[in-house]
Amino acid sequence: MRTAYSVETVRAAERELMARLPEGALMQRAAAGLAAACADVLGRVYGSRVVLLVGSGDNGGDALYAGARLARRGAGVSAVLLAPERAHGGGLAALRRAGGRVVGADGGGAEAVVGRADLVVDGIVGIGGTGGLRPDAVPLADAVERSRAVVVAVDLPSGVDADTGEVRGRALRADLTVTFGTHKPGLLVDPAREYAGSVRLVDIGLELPASAELEALQHADVARMLPVPAAESDKYRRGVVGIAAGSARYPGAAVLAVAGALRGGAGAVRYVGPAGQAVIARFPETLVSDGGPKHAGRVQSWVVGPGAGDDAATVAEVLAAEVPVLIDADGLRLAEASAVRARRAPTVMTPHAGEAAALLGVEREEVEGGRLAAVRELAGRYGATVLLKGSTTLIASAGGAAVRVNPTGTSWLATAGSGDVLSGLAGSLLAAGLPAVDAASAAAYLHGLAGRFAADGAPVGAHDVAEGIAGAWRSVVRS
Repeated sequence: MRTAYSVETVRAAERELMARLPEGALMQRAAAGLAAACADVLGRVYGSRVVLLVGSGDNGGDALYAGARLARRGAGVSAVLLAPERAHGGGLAALRRAGGRVVGADGGGAEAVVGRADLVVDGIVGIGGTGGLRPDAVPLADAVERSRAVVVAVDLPSGVDADTGEVRGRALRADLTVTFGTHKPGLLVDPAREYAGSVRLVDIGLELPASAELEALQHADVARMLPVPAAESDKYRRGVVGIAAGSARYPGAAVLAVAGALRGGAGAVRYVGPAGQAVIARFPETLVSDGGPKHAGRVQSWVVGPGAGDDAATVAEVLAAEVPVLIDADGLRLAEASAVRARRAPTVMTPHAGEAAALLGVEREEVEGGRLAAVRELAGRYGATVLLKGSTTLIASAGGAAVRVNPTGTSWLATAGSGDVLSGLAGSLLAAGLPAVDAASAAAYLHGLAGRFAADGAPVGAHDVAEGIAGAWRSVVRS
């Protein structure tokens, strides 16, 4: 599992470690890792042209010491100092001793040097920076974008918020971010994640608390969660999912939700709603009822809302059930907030950004620009586990534990019905007995992998995503 910690936590761990180390040792560790990453990117260091964009903080010092190491290996290294009077003295002296040179940030000289660079090291702003780039750095950012240089960010790209992943203004885009000690939330959450490129973690010896701000599951983590039938398993022990979805206008939503539940390992699926004939035609093993949720029979979880139209009565009936419930799509609009908060059994809500914005009473752009704040606010407001879908899918619980960030998402999942498949998949894991946050996290992980496997670089539909779940499951359990 990858974890990310807040700036405050990282700073405290750094202070504690520096108190036990010789002066400057921690920066040298960071610089050594940064220089090694830059050398890997360059391939051939000798004769390469490297430009350091140096701010006034420790990131600037890291860049200068790393530049000195590259200069000693034969690279031509130039440092552009954005705040010359506050540049790191030791790092600047080391660079000059190694043969590096300093270029003024004013005028066209710095931009010309950037234009000829093979590699640019972004050491302008550290993890404590807020807001976008300052005006004096914007011309350099423009020059970097025009160049063909590979961009390596020190700890995180300048102009992005380390704690929230927000980008409030201009920021530098990196091809590679070399981060120290631990991931920062902004490196895992869009829109900042998009600016980070690939991320390389350099261990500098920080001792961090057990509880993190963010968690990103890996194959092994998900494999431990997934339910595997035992010798004595039957369909009830494996879990029975109730699906209350679809309408005369949207029968396909019911079919896709049932597909996700069946592919997710449910022992049986009970369907209630007006799309029963469409469901049976595609999945004859489904147990169809036309008597409403109360009369559908025994279930271990409910999924309600995909394609439900204006059927508020069914949504209310499902919310009154004493089993885990997943609310999606139209169900999010129809569910009474008080009824959700009053539930004693686990509840999972799965909005996309537009639905989350409607629930919060804000514009969609506010949710997309501040995804971490939005998912936490929704979880607290509704007393539910919230899976916020999108370019970065986030899962937050009402208790304030670490937010989960899904690493397997793909833009190929941006297709009609994909969310219906995810709902059924998560519902099947709830029925198998997984805690709400684990069911939502594992479902998002498998769903992302299924989208990747199904697409493989080509357009896909939601049906293809559902069919890809089996392959995703196999890849995880065999890892």
